Amino acid sequence: MSTRSLVVVTAGLSQPSSTRLLADRLAAATSRAMAERGEAVDVRVVELRELANELTNHLLTGFPSGALAEAVEAVRTADALIAVTPIFNASYSGLFKTFFDVLDEGSLDGVPVLLAATGGTARHSLAVDFAMRPLFAYLRADAVATGVFAASEDWGSAGRHGPLGRRIERAGGELAAAVAGRPRVQRVDPFDEPTPFEQLLAGG
Repeated sequence: MSTRSLVVVTAGLSQPSSTRLLADRLAAATSRAMAERGEAVDVRVVELRELANELTNHLLTGFPSGALAEAVEAVRTADALIAVTPIFNASYSGLFKTFFDVLDEGSLDGVPVLLAATGGTARHSLAVDFAMRPLFAYLRADAVATGVFAASEDWGSAGRHGPLGRRIERAGGELAAAVAGRPRVQRVDPFDEPTPFEQLLAGG
């Protein structure tokens, strides 16, 4: 049985967080669907609230360090990604956007991504399609068709056979189908083969 890497990026601010709860449910559904296809999953969760200071430092210095560097590398080499954010003012959170801003160009090229969000009211439910999906299209990720939004009142139907639970299972199945059996996308680190300084001077 092959093993795929699944990275879960969650931008919840509170602890415990409904955003993290949704992320865990989606990861579990994806893992089950992958197992049914004969593939194991190595799940890594990236809690952005724990990286807030390092993200700010990165914006100032231009270089990730410590746990942020590890998270960036995990995302860059992932076979699949689950991205979950709370919704504020009809869009993703600033912390969520900042993390994806610091990724190198091409980091998500062709990566299957499941998009999900939480909010206090169902009025924000369209944010997955009208805010998150364009962001990941710009990053050239391969977002699955089903996005998942969970408002506060939806958690009463979060069992696998309730409306939210069924949507979670469907989205997890779509992500598993997108990644199972496909070769890993080869993404080159631009620092692996840097241009020699002499060549840069000659080009100038």
